[in-house]
Amino acid sequence: MTLFSYHVSHEQFTPSELLERVVQAEAAGFDGAFSSDHFHPWSASQGHSGFTWSWLGAALQATRRLRFAAITVPGGWRYQPTVLAQAIATLGQMFPGRLPWIAVGSGQALNESVVGRGWPDKDQRNLHLREGAEIIQALLAGETVTRHGRVSAVAARLWAPPSQPTRLVGAATCPQTAHWLGSWAEGLLTVGIDPAQLRQIVDAFRAGGGGGKPVYLKADLSWADSEAEALQQAHRHWRFNALGGDVNATLPTPQDFDLATRFVRADDLRSRVWLAHDAARTVDWLAQCSEIGFESIDLHHVGSDQRGFIDTFGESVLPALRR
Repeated sequence: MTLFSYHVSHEQFTPSELLERVVQAEAAGFDGAFSSDHFHPWSASQGHSGFTWSWLGAALQATRRLRFAAITVPGGWRYQPTVLAQAIATLGQMFPGRLPWIAVGSGQALNESVVGRGWPDKDQRNLHLREGAEIIQALLAGETVTRHGRVSAVAARLWAPPSQPTRLVGAATCPQTAHWLGSWAEGLLTVGIDPAQLRQIVDAFRAGGGGGKPVYLKADLSWADSEAEALQQAHRHWRFNALGGDVNATLPTPQDFDLATRFVRADDLRSRVWLAHDAARTVDWLAQCSEIGFESIDLHHVGSDQRGFIDTFGESVLPALRR
């Protein structure tokens, strides 16, 4: 059965509010929580960006049942992979089985260029990603690691290893990247709302060597009473993530995203954010996504009323999906 998690959007809310929301999500029947890992928000209007790794420790302590995950970048810019491995292992040691996977990606200048090391093109970022991920995988497996490359480690060892493994899954939004990840990642995370496009990405991952490995989905949705309200809400809060190509990965500041998205129309969000104004249609859509084979689906309500979203989905949507 597919699990459903609550999305922890650090770009949109304070860490303290998000801590309250995951406690509420657990009581409402969500299975887990998935956290973004930003240094900057997408837009200055979003106005928040707490530190995921310290927040995760508090959230795991504040809840009892939820399983957590996050997406991060091990390429050696903001995080050196040995430090990420230590963070993952420490949480895994304290909370066995509740951090089953971490997604890794090639990153965005918005978050990674703040350390002043420049920002290479996509091909180079992918090389950094794979080398960093391999270091983390080796450390989590209990090895003493020395590697010299784009990302390095020297005589590194984890002295507080996790009692249960945390798998590293690769993040992809296109079939080409998914196919590449299939050969080495321990699973796949993708983003989208169109079941046909999502199936293409998952099929590419499996064809590239990912057969039998778990796949996960982050689904952006806008919950409201009407389609018009849901669409305007999506445009108001989430148009900053609607740019195509490699633009999302190369713009360096929230102000750049504000400028670049000033001509994005509300209708442009229809292909990127599910308009969740009808519970029955939303259940049917999520059931179609579930049939692709996702182990878990992360539900990201892009609007500001997180309390109402959690209560409504806990009362009607999640029970209908489980039936």
